[in-house]
Amino acid sequence: MDNEKQASTSSNAFSFISKSWREVRDSADADFQLMKNRANSFKNLASSFDRELENFLNSASTFSVPANKSSSPGEIDFVKKLQPKISEFRRVYSAPEISKRVLEKWGPRARIRIDLSAIRNAIVSGVDEEGGGIIEFDRGKRGRVGFREFWGEREGEGQFGQWEPIRALKTRLRELERKRELSVEEIFGGFKSSDFVEKVKSSWKAICKEPQESKDVPPLDPTELLAHLVRQSGPILDQLGVRRDICDKIVENLCSKRKEQLLLRSIAGGECAVLENDNINDELDLRIASVLQSTGHHYEGGFWTYFGKDDLSDKKRHVAIVTTASLPWMTGTAVNPLFRAAYLSKTARQNVTLLVPWLCKSDQELVYPSNVTFSSPEEQENYIRNWLEERIGFKAEFKISFYPGKFSKERRSIIPAGDTSQFIPSKDADIAILEEPEHLNWYHHGKRWTDKFNHVVGVVHTNYLEYIKREKNGALQAFLVKHINNWVTRAYCHKVLRLSAATQDLPKSVICNVHGVNPKFLKIGDKVTADRELGQQAFSKGAYFLGKMVWAKGYRELIDLLAKHKKDLDGFNLDVFGNGEDAHEVQSMAKRLDLNLNFQKGRDHADDSLHGYKVFINPSVSDVLCTATAEALAMGKFVVCADHPSNEFFRSFPNCLTYKTSEDFVAKVKEALAKEPRPLTPEQRHRLSWEAATQRFIEYSDLNRILNNEEDNAKSSRTNGRIIKKSVSVPSLTEVVDGGLAFAHYCLTGNEFLRLCTGAIPGTRDYDKQHCKDLRLLPPQVENPIYGW
Repeated sequence: MDNEKQASTSSNAFSFISKSWREVRDSADADFQLMKNRANSFKNLASSFDRELENFLNSASTFSVPANKSSSPGEIDFVKKLQPKISEFRRVYSAPEISKRVLEKWGPRARIRIDLSAIRNAIVSGVDEEGGGIIEFDRGKRGRVGFREFWGEREGEGQFGQWEPIRALKTRLRELERKRELSVEEIFGGFKSSDFVEKVKSSWKAICKEPQESKDVPPLDPTELLAHLVRQSGPILDQLGVRRDICDKIVENLCSKRKEQLLLRSIAGGECAVLENDNINDELDLRIASVLQSTGHHYEGGFWTYFGKDDLSDKKRHVAIVTTASLPWMTGTAVNPLFRAAYLSKTARQNVTLLVPWLCKSDQELVYPSNVTFSSPEEQENYIRNWLEERIGFKAEFKISFYPGKFSKERRSIIPAGDTSQFIPSKDADIAILEEPEHLNWYHHGKRWTDKFNHVVGVVHTNYLEYIKREKNGALQAFLVKHINNWVTRAYCHKVLRLSAATQDLPKSVICNVHGVNPKFLKIGDKVTADRELGQQAFSKGAYFLGKMVWAKGYRELIDLLAKHKKDLDGFNLDVFGNGEDAHEVQSMAKRLDLNLNFQKGRDHADDSLHGYKVFINPSVSDVLCTATAEALAMGKFVVCADHPSNEFFRSFPNCLTYKTSEDFVAKVKEALAKEPRPLTPEQRHRLSWEAATQRFIEYSDLNRILNNEEDNAKSSRTNGRIIKKSVSVPSLTEVVDGGLAFAHYCLTGNEFLRLCTGAIPGTRDYDKQHCKDLRLLPPQVENPIYGW
């Protein structure tokens, strides 16, 4: 019975030891897992271990354990001697320095290891003092604890080798031994091969990469730098009055002496010649681009560049046509943009929106003829579409939108109110065509067109300088307007089309007639040709003149010519059709000079009453491209006009008779009255059509390249299989200057006092309440809130 009790007591004691070690292990695992948030976890571990040991000693003392083979007093004494060593271990690992060192040394994902050397030394010293105990340690390898006698090296050995708790503890300790032997390379090997590290390496190499081919491309010499500086300074020199051709000659002279060197320097290591274009500007661009690319430089955009534009390369393109007038006002900026929208939408390659001004009822009464007014934009849109479909013969699929406008009596023009660009949604802001870009942007206070749209084309309709010179202090006003026009077109357009050389030389401009005639006039001409072939008389009347009755439309020149050669043109009668602000003065002067002028109300040029006239006389030198002249030629009539840049496009037509002097005018009038006009050939007829005008517009405005997504290809040059992008490699001073001009213009047009000083209509910086009501707009304060204290 005593032996059974003794064995039971011994078994309970070692069971308690096993349980205590298991609790220590679990506690350690949990504490080390929360190392990041609990810096004093070792203190809790040591305290727990010490408390369990004290419980073990107290429980051991309550039993009466006689000495026998299984349990001896030496074992209990060994445990008592171990208590001071454990307490010392607890104090050491509870010190604050240990927690700090642990936090510095171990990361949140570090391997957890317990250094059991202190316990091992305590146990060894305790066994040595007793002179031979039951526990013996193998010290054959430094830092490794081997258990032979007590634990058993293999399963089944040792005194307690078959005991399940001992086997579990032994497996755990062996795992700790193996983890301790891991080298630094084994621990961090997986981390070194991770994708994150590889990405960091590649990014660092990209940042620190050496310049490509820097040894093959020599740097720019002073001559090349000076030529590039002069060329990039063109915008500033142009504003100072230095002509563009002078800058081109300077650049050409600087580069002509170096042309052979430029060709040689662009050859890398005996490769084929880089430059195949004889244009010196292209050669200089490629030279600079190659040098910048060799240094690893990549230019992403100008200082003022806006990067919020949508990339619509994979979508259907959208064209927004913005004009300064609308039907029923029969003016060129109302009619021609309408036809342009119809024929651009006919191809179905792009969506088209026509943006026209909306006038309040009071302004409509001042502008629209025959007291025609509209109560809503939808009513005016129906009028515009009906008028168009009667003349083009097909249904045009395009959208018509309205923006707020006000009529200026002094300028006899419609001035936009507010930011016109906001009436084109951002999702449709792709290509913008500004009809009269200077007029639209004189007082424009809003987003920059070239920032919102990918490509902006301006079409110049009117020779404003010629009109202004006729006013009081006209020379000074014309000087100021000339530079303002240069300013706004440069800041807000990528390309400018001038209908003729009669307009001022604007930046980024080319000359091309992109207007056609109403198809109805071509049909009238076909009918005239058919009647003549049948032997019928096509024209039964003499000469006429048609145009808005204002002095600037050629009425002064007409009266002067007829008054000077009144005797030479004895018996010559001229019918005049037109309405306008100067109608009373024109008629009074003609009556006072006793001229044979028959004044009648204005009417459509296609009216049946005008078909019988044979000669159209147009002495105007203020027009940019007279639409009435093109319509008269399309109807098969003679046209007598001045030898002026505005009529350059018409000179190739045999029925166009130009004069240089007043005597020559008389001769051309008599010639036209005496002869019969020639029928139009198919080629001449096509040149006058809107189909041909649309083709010319797409070509000269770069829309053909833009719509075919060839812009990036055009801005790059291939050199020996290597593409050098000029536009993204060479920072352009032009972009910086244009952006600065746009910003300055925005600041100036935001000041109401400055707007009024330059002739703006009061209150046109934003649209008014009536516009909000008519167009169903939010008030400007809600649409563009101003946040402040």
